[in-house]
Amino acid sequence: MRSMPRDGSAGSGTLARFPTNVVHMRIISFNANGLRSAATKGFFDWFADQHADVLCVQETKAQEHQLAGPEFLPAGYKAWFRDASTKKGYSGVAIYARREPDEVRTALGWPDFDEEGRYIEARFGDLSVVSFYIPSGSSGDERQGFKFKVMDWLAPVLDEWRRSGRHYVLCGDWNIVRSRLDIRNWTSNQKNSGCLPPERDWLNGMCADDGGWVDAYRVLHPEGQDYTWWSNRGAARANNVGWRIDYQFVTPSLRDRLTACSIYREQRFSDHAPFTVDYT
Repeated sequence: MRSMPRDGSAGSGTLARFPTNVVHMRIISFNANGLRSAATKGFFDWFADQHADVLCVQETKAQEHQLAGPEFLPAGYKAWFRDASTKKGYSGVAIYARREPDEVRTALGWPDFDEEGRYIEARFGDLSVVSFYIPSGSSGDERQGFKFKVMDWLAPVLDEWRRSGRHYVLCGDWNIVRSRLDIRNWTSNQKNSGCLPPERDWLNGMCADDGGWVDAYRVLHPEGQDYTWWSNRGAARANNVGWRIDYQFVTPSLRDRLTACSIYREQRFSDHAPFTVDYT
């Protein structure tokens, strides 16, 4: 995928050395629900002040050439995209970084998933940062069936990554809550996509205590009840009737490097909120 360079500082090079001797690194994950729309609501103005090393975006809902203007790229960053080829204006993921990766990957080998624009990975030395957009099944049985297929297919891929010896940060909208702490209306959503027991079992199985993936937010806030997505219906956001479905999952090797995280709600760029994690 083509990058879009801009003049400006390329950063201090911490990404190339992470995680062996980095002082600090900040990664933001954000489902934009249309990156052009989020930009008009001030997202990139906010982002330019966050001093992030990497931004992972989901649901760009655009083709790369539609995001080529300077209004979509703060000074000092480059961007890489994986658009949906199955339908224009659908899905799509991106990674923005201060430093150019050693390699960018945009396919995992299953066209049904890859061509919907749901995965992009940037490799910096022995660190991989991934922007994932796991399908939602809320539109009906067909898409829920596809979601289950994605879960089954992705499980061994994630296992291989976790055991590979590389350091991974998996950012993105996973469209699944983990527990009662992650959703305001737990009981009434037990039969709804995103809170189905098989979905939760799959995600929690990924994060098993015996060396599984590490949920950055839950490590830093063991009893936290914060959300990253709110329905556009009614006054869900105003009343904080939300779901935590946006994550940064990391390999166990990075657990001790988690220092802080935040969910930014003050401005509404999307139906999701940006989720920031700081690493040392």
